[in-house]
Formats: sequence, C-alpha cells, structure tokens
Amino acid sequence: MTASPSKGASIHPLPVPSRPLLSEGSGDEVLRVLRNDGTLDPHHNPHLSDEQVIALYCAMARTRFLDERLVTLQRQGRIGFHVGSMGEEATIVGSAFALRPSDWIFPCYREFGAALLRGLPLQTYMNNMFGNAHDTVKGRQMPDHYTCRQGHFVSISSPIGTQITQAVGFSWAAKKRREDLVALTFFGDGATSSPEFHSGMNFAGVFKTPTVFLCRNNGWAISIPTHQQTASETFGIKAVAYGMPYLRCDGNDAFAVIAAVRKAIAHASAGRGPMLIEALTYRLSGHSTSDDPKAYREEADVERWRQTDPLLRLREHLEHNQLWNRDQHSSFEDNLEKEFLAAVAQAEAAPSPSVDSMFDDVYAQLPWHLREQRGQLQRLPRAIKHG
Repeated sequence: MTASPSKGASIHPLPVPSRPLLSEGSGDEVLRVLRNDGTLDPHHNPHLSDEQVIALYCAMARTRFLDERLVTLQRQGRIGFHVGSMGEEATIVGSAFALRPSDWIFPCYREFGAALLRGLPLQTYMNNMFGNAHDTVKGRQMPDHYTCRQGHFVSISSPIGTQITQAVGFSWAAKKRREDLVALTFFGDGATSSPEFHSGMNFAGVFKTPTVFLCRNNGWAISIPTHQQTASETFGIKAVAYGMPYLRCDGNDAFAVIAAVRKAIAHASAGRGPMLIEALTYRLSGHSTSDDPKAYREEADVERWRQTDPLLRLREHLEHNQLWNRDQHSSFEDNLEKEFLAAVAQAEAAPSPSVDSMFDDVYAQLPWHLREQRGQLQRLPRAIKHG
C-alpha cells in the first residue's frame, strides 16, 4: 500500500549535508524547502496552491501504488519486467510538475510517474507493460519503454545516457528556431560515466542550449555505489568544467525539486544556457525486478533512508495544514485500485501485435521487396497456441 506515517512519526533530515542554498556551484550546499515539522522554508518556497500540493501528492502516491502492483504482476509472471522508482517519486514527479507545457522530457527508464503526470493514459501504460496489440510501440520494446508524444515525453531506450545527447540536440534545434522551450533530461549517477554525458554537457555548455540536466543521485548505479562512480566531490560540480552552473537539492523534498527545476528553466529560457541539477535521493527497491539489492547493500542504510521517504514527508506537510486525512487517503486508494484492475484486465484481454506489424514504421513508403515479404508472411499458417 502507499506510504502512510504512523501516529507521532517524525521525519528525519536527509542523510546528506542539508544547508540552505547559498549560491550556484558552491560545493556541498543542498537546497531544502520542507522542514522536519512539515512547514516550508519561506526563502525557497515555490508557493504552490493547496490544490497543487494535493495534486502533487496524489501523483506521487499513484506512482508508488503502481510500482507495488507492477512488481506483484511481474512476480506472478503476468508481465516480464518492471523498473520502479520507489523512494524517488519527489525527484521524478516534482521535476515534471515544475515544467511548462511547452517543455520536453527526455527520460531514462524510471520516470513513468512523470509520463503519467504529463498525460500518458494509464491504459496506454498498461498496454506497454503487456506488449499487446494496442501498445504504442507494438510490443517491440521491453515493458517500461513507453512514449507520450502528446505529453512531450520522448520514447525510452535502454542504452545508458543516449537520452542526454538527444535532449541537447533537440534543445539546440529549438534555440535555432527561436522556440521557447526547455528539454529536461533525466539520468542516474551511473550515466555520468557514459560518453553521452560528457559529449552532451560539453556541447550544451559551448552552444548554450536550453537544457536542464537532472541527475537522480540515488546512491547506486545498479550495484556500484556512488563513491566508486566518481572521485569528484559531488556530481553537480562536474558542471563547472563545462561552463554551466549547477544546483544540488534534496531529491526527497518535492518542494525543493520544484524550486530547483523552476530556477533552471528560468535560466535556460532567458537564453543563459544549460544547468545541471543533482537531486539527492535513494532507490528503496532494486534497480529493477531482475535485481536483488540485498546482495550488495546493507539493510541498515535502506532503513535510514526510509525515514526520509518523500511520500511520508509530503503527507506530513498536508496533514500539518489540514489538507489530507485518513478518510481521503482510503477513498483515494480505493479509486486507484479500481482504475488499476480495470486497466490490467483490458490490457491482458487484448490480442498480441500482429506478426506483419514488424514491417511498419521503418519506411515512409515500404519498398517492393518488403511488401513481397510481408505478403508471403501473411499467407503462412500461424502457430497454434496451447493452454
């Protein structure tokens, strides 16, 4: 079930340096807005309305709910794979929440919460998880490789870091066309070791592209801990070499994430070029459903980070301001359950993609030899499914 704080529970500070932001690119300072008592720092408050805060919490809680249910489906053998975001909801959903409608997201593979917030229908997402005939990518990708053009959310690909250079190229084109948009690209701390990170950062810095580089520093690149990933003091400081400013924020504080991303958008939109954001968070679950994190990390560290759970912290703020209660939460979860079960039932009942769909979406006009091959394939008998 989605996170719910126990009576009298207190939320501990993020287990990283947590001083107020003093200046861009100044070492280990971390922007934090949400205080331990549920109040907000007035100096960095992004000033969301009550309705916006409730919507933000619901989007984050929905993401956590789906994560838990999708892991269950994978364990039951009903879907083949899932990449979760448990513990990282504030970074992912908060970033998307801060974007303008004209802005674009170039995701990693952990940002389904951002896609849903930007307008990806749950049924479309479920169709992708099952790879059925209604799947936007026609079953050609693994589960969790979705796309949402109408939400300005680019298709996911598995190779590490490829989305970084894509975001830079896209935002450079927008700059040349004088379009007011920003491309935000998500990536993990492990991707900072990829050639795409360095190529993308260098190009963006030189040509001052309107790009927001958002590093989800969740502590682990699969089984490689942060301290074995870089010798730099922080990931944020890498921006200095490429001539751009950076911000570090408490990635488990949704308000801090929104404030940081808004600042980066304003910077880029004003023609001042890119900015790197390092969001300090933690992956509470495995890298994916194919991973067993107990093989490489101590449970005590996980429990320490559970005390900074972004859902617990945001819900404490809501309850502090009398904007949320147990009855509302119960009704919210009941509706989520109905929505999820209906989407799963429809996705499971849908047929598989047709075999000849493999010829689609490659050429604008299918060449004669492929038309001939498709016709031959269509005339062949199909295998009979048993069971």
